[in-house]
Amino acid sequence: MSNTVDNDKRRFLTTAATVVVGGAGTVAAAVPFVSSMLPSAKAKAAGAPVEVDISKLEFGQQMIVEWRKKPVWILRRSKEAIQELVSLDDSLLDPSSDNTNQQPDYCQNPSRSIKDEFLVLIGVCTHLGCSPTYVPKVEAESRNLGDEWKGGFFCPCHGSKFDLAGRVYKGVPAPKNLAIPPYHFMGDNRILIGEDIQGAA
Repeated sequence: MSNTVDNDKRRFLTTAATVVVGGAGTVAAAVPFVSSMLPSAKAKAAGAPVEVDISKLEFGQQMIVEWRKKPVWILRRSKEAIQELVSLDDSLLDPSSDNTNQQPDYCQNPSRSIKDEFLVLIGVCTHLGCSPTYVPKVEAESRNLGDEWKGGFFCPCHGSKFDLAGRVYKGVPAPKNLAIPPYHFMGDNRILIGEDIQGAA
């Protein structure tokens, strides 16, 4: 048996092993570095759009989801509730939603929505940031809101009142209508909150 060493073969194997080990080391070092530049799951959840299934939401019912650490209300309104909105204009501070900072352009209409039936609002009072309570018309008496109450939102912190379009009443502490987040429908039964039809907000 020959003890002759093939130096060319040895150099080739040494070089190949060095390249493989060095490449693996580079990848191992790069993965944590690249991962550190990506947003964390918590960061994504804080600002990422939220998809909501509204297929089981009945008339007069409200559901609450979280987007950017804020409650977002989705309320399904009846035809009667929508028709009554215009009768409240004289009692409201900004009935036409002229303060355009409070809603996207596509929601600057009498119902403040894309589809009249579904209202989407950020559930944070524009006075000091409390979360108002949904009070249907049938609960007006038990909440001492008077016979004229058509349903809406009442802030228990300082008494601000909003109608079923999130418009603020006159003579209450809140200075503006409730805000509407960017959103769009992904079909008849799904809403994507936090993203306009044109893209992320």
